[in-house]
Amino acid sequence: MPKKTIYQARIDHIQILDEHGKLDEKLAKDTLTDADVTFLYEQMSISRHYDEIAFRLQRSGRMGTYPQNKGQEAGPAGAGFVIKQRGSRDWIVPCYRENLALFLNGLPMENILLHWMGDERGNRIPEGVKILPISIPIGTHPLHAAGLAWAEKHRKSGACAVTFFGDGATSEGDVHEAMNFASALKLPVVFFCQNNFWAISVPRSRQTGSETFAQKGLAYGMPCYQIDGNDIFASYKVTRDAIQTAVNDNQPVFIEAVTYRLGDHTTADDARRYRDPKELESWMKKDPLIRTRKYLESKGLWSDKKQKDLEARAKQIVDEVVKNAEGIAAPTKEDIFDWTFAELPPEIVRQKETMRTNSLGQMPEQEKLRS
Repeated sequence: MPKKTIYQARIDHIQILDEHGKLDEKLAKDTLTDADVTFLYEQMSISRHYDEIAFRLQRSGRMGTYPQNKGQEAGPAGAGFVIKQRGSRDWIVPCYRENLALFLNGLPMENILLHWMGDERGNRIPEGVKILPISIPIGTHPLHAAGLAWAEKHRKSGACAVTFFGDGATSEGDVHEAMNFASALKLPVVFFCQNNFWAISVPRSRQTGSETFAQKGLAYGMPCYQIDGNDIFASYKVTRDAIQTAVNDNQPVFIEAVTYRLGDHTTADDARRYRDPKELESWMKKDPLIRTRKYLESKGLWSDKKQKDLEARAKQIVDEVVKNAEGIAAPTKEDIFDWTFAELPPEIVRQKETMRTNSLGQMPEQEKLRS
């Protein structure tokens, strides 16, 4: 039998706005308007201030461990804006560095603070908001995204699921099971991998033997793309096209967003112990907020006065959010029972009424059976 090539692949890297604020006009065509970019810059800036205040809350003992989003705002901003423009009809299945995508699509900013304060009400998603609670276990949630996409396909709703996870999650079997499931059943899922180069203290070089994380989807027959994850234009364009492919063709898509976390893994981590400061310094120059502001300034759309006004507005917004989160009324005992079932089963009703789980507590009449 003659030798023949049966499979070849190519993965494109997409960058539209570089670190100097220079835009590729051709690739940017029909993507974000100047008004869109201004809006997203403002939202990223507010989210950055939110992030800094959350860090201070933890350091002052007012909140538990917190994972900063600092440096990774552009990927969720672009992807989240696509979903927002689609009427927030698609599911967002997040990890824990996608705050802005959640805020853009209806999750109250207080919820994230409440979650990290240990208040379970932070995970109570408002009615009609198609967002799952943030996932702390690494890599378990893409399975949920596949299930949600299966349901949306069955309903012929025209919606999809977009799930975010980090580079470290690709070492978990659950992620690969989710991708295989989505590919085999032809489900509308977008797998959005934020490659920030570090899985806590494990560098990318020790995480995989693959040249890219994007190619992980090739084995499952997916279109795969790598983008500059600090570029809101690239995130917007590729996510928009990926959702269209997922919905129109019932075809999962894999996106690798190359970015960098400028903070520690969480407030329980000290990245100085394992990360070269020169590496951090080089990535600070690629900060998504800096490049977006440079772009706006180059077009005469931004000024120092607008920046000062934005910073004041961000402070006002976040101060109010913190006030609301810290001032929330204490939970009631009934909350233990009321947020699991749509209709409480009789045995749970008895437990709620008696605040007892043993048989005597639920059925006091059994007391007479004692000798």
